[in-house]
Amino acid sequence: MRWTVPNILTLLRVGLIPVVVTLYLAGASGYLTAGVFLLAGLTDWADGYLARQRNEESPFGAFLDPVADKLMVSAVLVLMAADPQMRQQIFSPALFTIIVAIIIGREITISALREWMAELGRRGVVAVGWIGKVKTILQFVAITVLLFAQAGVQNGVVVLGEMLLYAAGALTLWSAFVYLRGSWPSLSEQ
Repeated sequence: MRWTVPNILTLLRVGLIPVVVTLYLAGASGYLTAGVFLLAGLTDWADGYLARQRNEESPFGAFLDPVADKLMVSAVLVLMAADPQMRQQIFSPALFTIIVAIIIGREITISALREWMAELGRRGVVAVGWIGKVKTILQFVAITVLLFAQAGVQNGVVVLGEMLLYAAGALTLWSAFVYLRGSWPSLSEQ
């Protein structure tokens, strides 16, 4: 691994996962937890941008960047879905939990699909597209808003965060369908 700024930013994002989890579990201010999570989200944008601009794309970054995103999003969503206080604030705890399961399930499924397609030499079929990028941005914004809402702000913020997460859930299903449809010929070969 080369120590480039993009790779360091990706490693920083991985390092922020236990920080966000600890802040959340310790009952730290929602502003602080949301701020650290937002910082992690910004490193996601910055590492990719800098890697392309500085021609510092690397196999390490290509591997760890999506893993870091999935770990960060999954960890915080699981915390929220299991948090009794969060469940009292949101409009529909059952729907929230279903959306969390869909988001995490999709991430596992598509990661496995990408690995399988790479073994077949057809990785391009499941390359990250614009739907996946929008989904990731929407997830980070929704989670940031929900974390921010824990600072005791108005219920409207919780509703906004919840609706954004449901929109991210819809994009999650749509992108999974697109990836599965594109890879179906390979998956259905005899």
